[in-house]
Amino acid sequence: MAEWQSTVTPTALARLLGTTPTTTPRPAYQRLATQIRTLVSQGRLPVGARLPAERELALALALSRTTVATAYETLRADGYLRSRRGSGSWTALPEGSRPPSDALHPVPPDESGRTLDLGVAALPAPQPYLGQAASRALEQLPAYAAGHGHFPTGVPVLREAVARRFTERGLPTTPDQILITTGAMGALHLARQALLSRGDRVAVEAPSYAHTLQSLQQDGARLVPVPHTWPGGPTEQPCWDTAEWQRVLRGAAPRAAFVIPDFHNPTGALVDEEQRRALLAAARTAGTTVIVDETLAELDWDTDTMPRPTAALDRAAQVVTIGSAGKILWGGLRIGWLRAQPSLIRRLANDRAFTDLGTPVLDQLIAAELLTEHLPAVRAHQHHRLRSSAYALAAALRAQLPDWQFAFPAGGLCLWLSTGPHSGSALAKAGDRQGLRLAAGARFGIDGAFEHHLRLPLTVTPADAPTAIARLAAAGPTGEDTPPPAL
Repeated sequence: MAEWQSTVTPTALARLLGTTPTTTPRPAYQRLATQIRTLVSQGRLPVGARLPAERELALALALSRTTVATAYETLRADGYLRSRRGSGSWTALPEGSRPPSDALHPVPPDESGRTLDLGVAALPAPQPYLGQAASRALEQLPAYAAGHGHFPTGVPVLREAVARRFTERGLPTTPDQILITTGAMGALHLARQALLSRGDRVAVEAPSYAHTLQSLQQDGARLVPVPHTWPGGPTEQPCWDTAEWQRVLRGAAPRAAFVIPDFHNPTGALVDEEQRRALLAAARTAGTTVIVDETLAELDWDTDTMPRPTAALDRAAQVVTIGSAGKILWGGLRIGWLRAQPSLIRRLANDRAFTDLGTPVLDQLIAAELLTEHLPAVRAHQHHRLRSSAYALAAALRAQLPDWQFAFPAGGLCLWLSTGPHSGSALAKAGDRQGLRLAAGARFGIDGAFEHHLRLPLTVTPADAPTAIARLAAAGPTGEDTPPPAL
């Protein structure tokens, strides 16, 4: 019998239970059991987490101990709870169940054997350009193979290509300001280690990129969410709430702020230069380092006007920029980068030696070739894919789910879909049975926020878009798939 991985306090569990609304009236013990089961099924309550004792949870929820004890017994009977006398109870999954849906597990096929993955926001490789770049990189590889192959700051030719692209976008950059990393998450990991200590506050957009939120939380950061605002309503593009950002930076004085101003993941928002300047001014006053995620900045497929990179507006050298080849080129290359002052780049290169001596040389050479020789053609190729998918998905949504709302973005990789009264987590669970992987909105929030949303990536072909939305419509939550009301 496995030991639990962590302990959930009564207060923390009560907060999570308060974020799973429904309209289905049930006895209190059934509602509590179903809420906990839902939290486990959607991954918001980890498998193997020790739950509070019955008496403690009853006090926190203002319920009788008998109600909590009966709910726990129901969960044990269903396979979602395991208990040991004198040790407590911890969450589990029924025999034969797989972990909550995510990109690491294959989508079960439908009756026709076809699956559609709307859980991963990443494009296939651009062909024939990837193959051409790989052939050229193999020709260059022998010149590097004579050495040890360790490049803590990155292969020079790729650092030069990335620096040149920043300069072309309006941010003069030299190669000594660039560190090549193993994916954008590798860049975030290095920045986090260098700039943050456990317990530091980090201001984040709400919603924000799921993996970044989880990574920051696992490292002990105290996240301070700053909501987006939709001044034109849910069908118009969102933007930053500048007044709220100023209030949070002034009041909480976070050590860092993490933002995605270019085709935000998941909302698709493109933040204008005026708002970027306002954020930088407030961060400068608060002494807050701004970490900018630009991994989607090249995906401007429906706009002719792009703001300059946020760091181009920075007068105090307080911006650390994270970028990636994974969205515009191909995620399989695992190439990311970080732009900062040369002194910080040198420090990060020294720090990474203890965990990562460098990113694979061949992958770096392929990326350098793509950025240097093929970028205009690759951009046109990927933009066409994204634009076609976006218009096909939007048309299918308006035809089949007209009451669900979304703002059509000017670029990026996803639509942020409001599902009305329907639980995004329940839809994701039901979608698995339809051969459709979905990313529930709660993954992009803190403590269960955005439960009534889905992120739809622009990765299906136009021909498959109507089928994908038909499966989404068929996954409408009923019965046990609908989260219970808050207690």
